[in-house]
Amino acid sequence: MQRIFLALLLFVAAEQGVVARAADGRSGAEIYKQLCASCHGLSGEGVKAHYAKPLVGDKSIVELAELIAKTMPEGDPEKCVGPDAARVAAYIYETFYSPIAQARNQPAKLELSRLTVRQYRQSVADLVGSFRWTNKWDDKRGLKGEYFKKRTSQKELERLDPTVDFDFGEVSPLVGKIEPVEFGMRWSGSLLAPESGDFEFILETQNGARLWVNDMQTPLIDGSVRSGKDVALRESVRLLGGRAYPIRLEFFKSKEAKEKTARIVLKWKQPHREPEVVPARCLSPVAFPELFISTVPFPPDDRSVGYERGTAVSEAWEQAVMDSAIEVSAYVYAKISELAGTKPDAKDRNEKLREFARKFAERAFRRPLTDDLKKLYLERPFAETPDPELAVKRCVLLVLMSPRFLYHEVDHGKPDSFDVAARLSFGLWDSLPDQGLMQAAAQGKLSTPAEVRKQAERMLDDPRTRGKLHDFFVQWLRVDHFEELSKDTKRFPDFDDALVSDLHTALDLFLDDVIWSESSDFRQLLLADSLYLNGKLSKFYGGSLPADAPFQKVSLPKGPRAGVLTHPYLMAGYAYNATSSPIHRGVFIARSVLGRALRPPPEAVAPLAADLHAELTTRQRVDLQTKAESCQACHRMINPLGFAFENFDAVGRFRAEEKGKPIDATGVYQTRTGEKVKFSDVRELAAFLARSDETHEAFVEQLFHYLVKQPILAYGPQTHIELERSFAAQGFHIRKLMIEMLVASAFGSRDGSMAQNDLPAKSQAAPTAPVKGQPVTVKK
Repeated sequence: MQRIFLALLLFVAAEQGVVARAADGRSGAEIYKQLCASCHGLSGEGVKAHYAKPLVGDKSIVELAELIAKTMPEGDPEKCVGPDAARVAAYIYETFYSPIAQARNQPAKLELSRLTVRQYRQSVADLVGSFRWTNKWDDKRGLKGEYFKKRTSQKELERLDPTVDFDFGEVSPLVGKIEPVEFGMRWSGSLLAPESGDFEFILETQNGARLWVNDMQTPLIDGSVRSGKDVALRESVRLLGGRAYPIRLEFFKSKEAKEKTARIVLKWKQPHREPEVVPARCLSPVAFPELFISTVPFPPDDRSVGYERGTAVSEAWEQAVMDSAIEVSAYVYAKISELAGTKPDAKDRNEKLREFARKFAERAFRRPLTDDLKKLYLERPFAETPDPELAVKRCVLLVLMSPRFLYHEVDHGKPDSFDVAARLSFGLWDSLPDQGLMQAAAQGKLSTPAEVRKQAERMLDDPRTRGKLHDFFVQWLRVDHFEELSKDTKRFPDFDDALVSDLHTALDLFLDDVIWSESSDFRQLLLADSLYLNGKLSKFYGGSLPADAPFQKVSLPKGPRAGVLTHPYLMAGYAYNATSSPIHRGVFIARSVLGRALRPPPEAVAPLAADLHAELTTRQRVDLQTKAESCQACHRMINPLGFAFENFDAVGRFRAEEKGKPIDATGVYQTRTGEKVKFSDVRELAAFLARSDETHEAFVEQLFHYLVKQPILAYGPQTHIELERSFAAQGFHIRKLMIEMLVASAFGSRDGSMAQNDLPAKSQAAPTAPVKGQPVTVKK
């Protein structure tokens, strides 16, 4: 009854916007000034000698009141309990904590920012690539295979090969048509990089072979002349994720060679993975042009607010920009005839070079050039040298060092159609607008939400969108911290690097299956009871697939699983090398899924060693370690969320008991509105998360920040609400949500205002739900 009374008191205070006075006449503000300001500051700014951090967070009024009653003032919490704690909590919430208070205290505006490292590399790749032909990544998978009687002549067969993994022994690849003592093969097409990084390519053969990747002039691997006994040739190349690259592989067996057998395998080692045969899903027989990739190292971008921003400008960044501009200009200078569509002896060569420079500047600046810009970036470089090729090189340097390329929307004021085009392209591709967007902008066809949606829907099909969305989920799940994932070899001898690499692939396949399905239902990320396994993973996790089975969607026979939340890769990543870790798992759910703010622990505490408490389960050890009241401020929420995953051990295998005791996976979560949600296992927790407004709100905010790289509040207090409503109304369709986010961000100006005539009609905000004190039990 006392808790219900407290909840009602707080709800009335919050709804009425007033704080009732105590019997002695003190208001919540006065109590705060007397008991709290000495540690937290009169304006909640913090006091260095006591509590230096400002009073910001996401706790509800009920949570604040309970925390104050138990712990504050420090050393004498009995001074502020009951109604006094409730009044102070209401004052703190209304003044510092609530979203309205935070927006009032620190108004958000669109920030002038430079390109992030990812945006810079993607932009220069597309800027140079815009002067080459293009193609479309279609549904065909594999490479075009051509089979010859000799090295590359007298073709006998052409077919589509899903992968390059052949062991012919001493037998002909085409019995009756090609002699086994001498023949050749050629595979060509394109290769799609799932993520950005250094890819190591491996040719396993004792015969002659050459491999080209991206650069079709110089082989990446040249094994045309073999010496020694090494059967694996390796070389690395930098690739950008979500891009297709030309690839060609030539293989030949000579009658003069000592080796009588024939074998060829094309493998790669993706970033943070183990070597594998390049899979068919990443190969296409369709040709793509060479892509320029900057290799200059850049300092990392700022991620202090949870997403990458181009806010920091350092000497290291400026040096990297200069070095990369020199790198790009040298590349353009070397290939200018191809890029400008001219020949060295062509009569109109000078005109073609000037036209190339003009288009290069316009595409880099994302808009047509004014007369003043033409004089600065085009006419002056050509006037200063009689060598037109050198003039082009200088133009490229000037353009790539210009703020108009390096920064988003240098000009202030309302966005025009070209700004909208750039916001769309950077939102979905982290790169420059393509020809379709630039034409639409030039024709004034990006002035309404309907026109923006039409372009965004077209752009979703581009592999660059897949690449960006893949990287978002890597960050959302925080699996980018799993680079070194190893386990106790005595307890888990089969959990090796190859299995970890397969787990990573299995997660990628699961995410793609949900995100790019017709429904693209966010809830299925949390609720699906299936996952992707191959033969090796199936054996390790108790499945029934054959040992050589390729990746496929299956349901494991044992235990409650909850989509990506219980994926073995995440369960293994959020664990110690020998035991599970409810704390790591609980922090992940709290921060990433529910969007709760957690402060770092006041001091680093090593986990209690399992062998020192051999009789205790992991849950009991965690309870013992975090029982102190100073820990409970955060662990009161973290621990129960993490305990829901205790059916999964340190490698993500299901278990019904630990140390001979049944697993206790029960828990409770107190929502921001004060409800207590009980769950008996991870399936019940996932069911709550899938329908929770907190989960939806957190996902909307995190995805918006990742796409737009601006604070969502800068687009007005209603934007977040409208996006959540649209998300729910469209069946929690992830890709449709992305489109609505781009529409919402398209028309905001840097002064914080919105072009209201160009936006969908806004409905009123939903009323705040009352604070409830009674527990709510989730049923299966």
